[in-house]
Amino acid sequence: MPCTTVLVGKKASNDNSTMIARTDDGHFDVKKLVVVEPKKQPRKYRSVLSHLEIELPDDPMRYTACPSVDKKDGIWAATGINAAGVGMTATETITSNPRALAADPLVEYKKAKTRKEKDVPGGIGEEDIVVLVLPYIHSAREGVLRLASLLETYGTYESNGIAFNDENEVWWMETIGGHHWMAKRVPDEVCVIMPNQFGMDSFDLEDAFGKKKNHMCSADLKEFMQEYHLDLNQGDRWNPRDVFGSHDDSDHVYNTPRAWFMGRYLTPYSHKWEGEGAEYSPESDNIPWSLIPDRKLAVEDVKYLLSGHYQGTEYDPYMAQDTGKRGKYRSIGINRTGVTSICQIREGMPEEIRGVEWICFASTAFDAVLPVYPNVPKMPAYLSNVTLDASSENFYWASRMISAYADAHFPYCAQEIERYQEAVFVKGRQLVLEYDKKMKETKDYALAGEANEKLCQMAKEQTTRCLTKVLQVASEHMKNGFNRADH
Repeated sequence: MPCTTVLVGKKASNDNSTMIARTDDGHFDVKKLVVVEPKKQPRKYRSVLSHLEIELPDDPMRYTACPSVDKKDGIWAATGINAAGVGMTATETITSNPRALAADPLVEYKKAKTRKEKDVPGGIGEEDIVVLVLPYIHSAREGVLRLASLLETYGTYESNGIAFNDENEVWWMETIGGHHWMAKRVPDEVCVIMPNQFGMDSFDLEDAFGKKKNHMCSADLKEFMQEYHLDLNQGDRWNPRDVFGSHDDSDHVYNTPRAWFMGRYLTPYSHKWEGEGAEYSPESDNIPWSLIPDRKLAVEDVKYLLSGHYQGTEYDPYMAQDTGKRGKYRSIGINRTGVTSICQIREGMPEEIRGVEWICFASTAFDAVLPVYPNVPKMPAYLSNVTLDASSENFYWASRMISAYADAHFPYCAQEIERYQEAVFVKGRQLVLEYDKKMKETKDYALAGEANEKLCQMAKEQTTRCLTKVLQVASEHMKNGFNRADH
């Protein structure tokens, strides 16, 4: 699934929190935010797409998920935070190359061709991974190890990147072919930018096969590369992107421009991104996987990155004047996004409220992101009671409506959208500060449910107000408008 991921180490954030964030860019998938209690977690899981059955442990934890409302293709839980304060987002669809895929083929479902034959199950994939991993892990590192075991046992039918975070660490994991993998601890001081490509551009094999402090990988990765002649590197530097990734022409339109936009925002002073002598262009294959940002990052910065449509450049599809490059590259804040989440795990907070999950439905360019406490028995109806029928009574569909109206009338709606997004940020932060203080003083962490209801009530008021205004603008600019004085 085409997505964009941003990872923030604790020393790169303004409050020493870790953050993992991703736009879930499906095919206009209708999404909701729910809490999965242990009694609701399956003990025998069956994948819809790959027909694979897996026995699950009998000790799951409570966790949040953003499943698809239409279950025809499975759960697609997307992202969440569990009761141990571990966040996960899965998955970023990444690219690979024919050499790696031929050496370790993807494990695809094979339907029986005759009655005498049996179906052959496929591996695990984006449909399954959050459900199979998040309820059972107590740290980001544990997340890597559990998923690695599943990949080695069952394989996967697609190339994916997966992120985990806890109070102290962020880990990024990428699959290689059907069964191989590698994972890297995100350095505390950096921000990682991932646009649907194999991302890692450096890796310490000595650490991965030694202490495993910051790097882990398949036990046979060295032999795998040697046997199939996968290593294309020259000299001493070993770049896994050159070994397992792609450098296709389509990357230069669909993927690398997104990394360029995000890098340009993160390091406007320490790197040159435009003009004569620029270090990187939108079509550069060597844009770094991670950067030390020129200033520390807050949730607002992550939301801005994931809302990008090349604003401030000649590639912005909403530019009034077309210079011939308008809309040339794939935007980050794209129309078909179902849900965007920012899993924030905060340093020094009580375990019960350490995590905050920031949720945005539909196109990030136009919609607001709302914070909620994830460690609660259930989510408010405004987030969880979503059906396939459009309704302004829930956050998903109201956000989808705002996106559709505002996109068609961008010049007239842009200011209203900015006001709406900022209002939800300000009022959302105020409520989180208020309830953080209450819960730390009283030790009554059940107040998190009350906080979430107030947050959703606020979001509904602000969203309804914005929807009303952009609908009025869209009505005023309909093509069939006519007055007697017009002729």
